[in-house]
Amino acid sequence: MRYVGRVPGPPLDRFVDDIYCLSGVPRYRRMNVPPMPSAHLFVNLGAPVRIWDSDAAVPPVVFTGGLVMGLWTRRFLFEYPERVRMVGVHFKPWGLSPFVGVPASELRDRWVPADAVWSRAADRIRDRVGECGSATETLRILEEELLARLLEPARGLDLVRHTGVRLENCHGSVPVGALTEAVGVSVNHLAAQFKSHVGVTPKRVARIYRFASLILAVDALRPVDWSALAHAAGYFDQAHFAKEFKDFTGHTPTEYLALRRRLPAARDFPPDNGPMPAE
Repeated sequence: MRYVGRVPGPPLDRFVDDIYCLSGVPRYRRMNVPPMPSAHLFVNLGAPVRIWDSDAAVPPVVFTGGLVMGLWTRRFLFEYPERVRMVGVHFKPWGLSPFVGVPASELRDRWVPADAVWSRAADRIRDRVGECGSATETLRILEEELLARLLEPARGLDLVRHTGVRLENCHGSVPVGALTEAVGVSVNHLAAQFKSHVGVTPKRVARIYRFASLILAVDALRPVDWSALAHAAGYFDQAHFAKEFKDFTGHTPTEYLALRRRLPAARDFPPDNGPMPAE
């Protein structure tokens, strides 16, 4: 499967990690996705894709058009078709806020049809991309659509983006108290703004960045010192690390490593850096 992505230009780069095209035959059909510091827009140009929540009480979804997903705080699973054709956007945790007209808290741990928050977004992108054979042209169209739908930043978003960038740069290791002191607001005020524009508190965002830094540091081809990795990522309580790892991946560290070695990820393929094959 081929992944072609790039960071969009200003001002989108303040809100988007990358835009991408995904096409071809997947190495693994079913993937388990842990919480990562990202919200998503998917526009499916091919066969249906199935998605499951790790919460068994939530019914699965089959999507054929566009799907928006807010920040996820638990894992989910998805199943590719035999051949994939999709375009998408990895938003920063606060990145959906200036593109949709609903509070981020309403999109947390949820997938919704793109048209529910972006009128005719999926259809318009599908129509414009059409039979376009060039990934470069496809990404240009996607960037134009994002620019056309970028709203004026709502009150509090600049504060969230400023503190969010700091969390991103330090992989979630800065205490929330230090964040509020640096920007001169109360803990409650910062938490309220994060809930509005991200869907969760800054403490929860920090946890997800911390976990992402750890999971992306794992090299399954080499011996793994979990204690050292956990400490480097900012986990000082091994019991807490073990519990969070199991909650976020569905596996213990030992089980995760065995799975990665048995079903290795494709080298230099970004979608495989966090997700793992599901059995």
